[in-house]
Amino acid sequence: MCGIAGIYHLETAKPVDPARLRAMLSPMQHRGPDGSGEWTAAGVGLGHLRLSIIDLEGSPQPMASDDEAVTLTYNGEIYNFRELRTELEDRGHRFRTSGDTEVVIAAWRQWGPDCLSRLNGMFAFAIHDHQRGCLFLARDRLGVKPLHYARLSDGSMAFASELKGLLRNPLLRQEANLTAIEDFLAFAYVPDDNCIVAGVEKLAAGHFLLLERGKPVPAPTRWWAPDFSKRIRASEAEAAEHLVHLMRAAVTDRMVADVPLGAFLSGGVDSSAVVALMAEASAKAVKTCTIGFDQAALDETQYAQQIAARFATDHRTRTVSASDFGLVDTIADHFDEPFADASALPTYRVCELAREGVTVALSGDGADEAFAGYRRLVFQHQEERLRGLIPGFMRRGVLGPLAKVWPQMDWAPRPLRARATLASLSKSGAEGYAEAVGVTGVRQRSRLFNDAAHHALGGHVAEARYWKAMAEAPAREPLDRAQYADLMIWLPGDILTKTDRMSMAVGLEAREPLLDYRLIEFAASLPASMRVKRGTGKAIMKHAMERYLPHDILYRPKMGFVTPVSQWFRGALVEQARGLATSSTLARSGWFDMAEIERIVAAHQSGRRDHGRLIWQFFMLEKSLAKLFGI
Repeated sequence: MCGIAGIYHLETAKPVDPARLRAMLSPMQHRGPDGSGEWTAAGVGLGHLRLSIIDLEGSPQPMASDDEAVTLTYNGEIYNFRELRTELEDRGHRFRTSGDTEVVIAAWRQWGPDCLSRLNGMFAFAIHDHQRGCLFLARDRLGVKPLHYARLSDGSMAFASELKGLLRNPLLRQEANLTAIEDFLAFAYVPDDNCIVAGVEKLAAGHFLLLERGKPVPAPTRWWAPDFSKRIRASEAEAAEHLVHLMRAAVTDRMVADVPLGAFLSGGVDSSAVVALMAEASAKAVKTCTIGFDQAALDETQYAQQIAARFATDHRTRTVSASDFGLVDTIADHFDEPFADASALPTYRVCELAREGVTVALSGDGADEAFAGYRRLVFQHQEERLRGLIPGFMRRGVLGPLAKVWPQMDWAPRPLRARATLASLSKSGAEGYAEAVGVTGVRQRSRLFNDAAHHALGGHVAEARYWKAMAEAPAREPLDRAQYADLMIWLPGDILTKTDRMSMAVGLEAREPLLDYRLIEFAASLPASMRVKRGTGKAIMKHAMERYLPHDILYRPKMGFVTPVSQWFRGALVEQARGLATSSTLARSGWFDMAEIERIVAAHQSGRRDHGRLIWQFFMLEKSLAKLFGI
């Protein structure tokens, strides 16, 4: 696992100062503590930081081909590199090293951009090809590894794994992008199609960008996307059997490493399934680790311990409490952009715990998106059925007005929050789901922004990207559309960003076997009835894992990695919450109605409303604004 950076002059082949590359790499040292390197040629410079996982002594980067015509800087792992190496050797390619880096170079030389479809892995890389006169930037199918880039005033394009790398280039102007603030308040993260620093872009998951000197910069090209429009013909039993086969292959592929390896274990279905298959494939006890909470209602350590005992793992546990709030500055520094998924805190702690014993850890990320495991997806599936039964005029004319007068019940489970259900049913499926995914609704955001901010936003609405994605989805059923949008927006923007930044913060490589593209494509081919069954998501996966996992693990209510920030802001962190109302950073931004923020904090601390997540959002926003823009 690594960090990369580079500069490419688009018009003329100006020299690149290696010191500038080193400056861009410097703030990302945590991504590659085991080595670094720079390479420059006329009009181009590539930099690399290395966390050694495979071929520990070989494969230094940036790496050049034998004839020095092609040079690569690469962040990631290619799990099928041995198979590709054999195929490429049969085609006449020869290799000096035993790792996957040189295989990527050979694959590019053999197939050009088409090489991407042959790579099974997680990656973000840049290839400079002297003969073709181009720079090729690419990102893996699902966006496991990040890549930021920006056009600079000297006519160059700069790129880096993290935003902080780009910010070390003095030619990048650090101006805040207000639309990203709107997006952040809506979703608690900044999606990959936006950035809080104006002019900076993120290469989208499953896309590449081919730059050629002297030619206009093209739009990125999509080379992969999930397709829900096809359906398999198989019984549930046949589908379950094939799913186990795919999961087993994905797990064993990701167990290849020349360093100690383990797994995150929450005690939920997904991580338990990964650990079960790891134990099946390993001759040694699997190293597992769990983070618990000091509030019993949110603590899953007993379930993790049950799985650890069942598969005889080498298991370790640590507890998160309000005292861990002191990590907020560290967490904010690693995300650069504001990021308020509060599970980032326990994710950092579990990565920290894992790193004490291993360098690679397998996670259970991805199954909820692939197999409709989130409650919101199950609700969406059920609501779409109801929408089909209720005429549109009635939904809009009756249910919408009724929702406005129904009492607010933040404390109740969503099925019992009639107001939320009525409001969702009064809208289209896309509108309802976009709001279900969000953290802060449109009306609440409207009250938070002042008049100047509303004017500057110019009608930008964060939820519109969900409406567009769901409308364009290659799909057969409404559930398909919601899952497609989650895979394209939520997964790379929230889940994978969180895992990448928190694992890299401690020099740990996280691998996601349940995001193997073959698994994702198979899941997309299943009818909705195999994904959601009797009000339960991940139905086919739970059925498939019954031979491995106990019933109470498979079918207990989903808890998730929930940090109890709402309770903290009424207890140990009450003063920190109150401080937001007088935050000089938020006030100087010129965007917010500070009186509204004060009302939000007061309503939360009185117990009248639950605004814990929104307060956490403002905490993280405050940290990011101060760091990035000196506000």
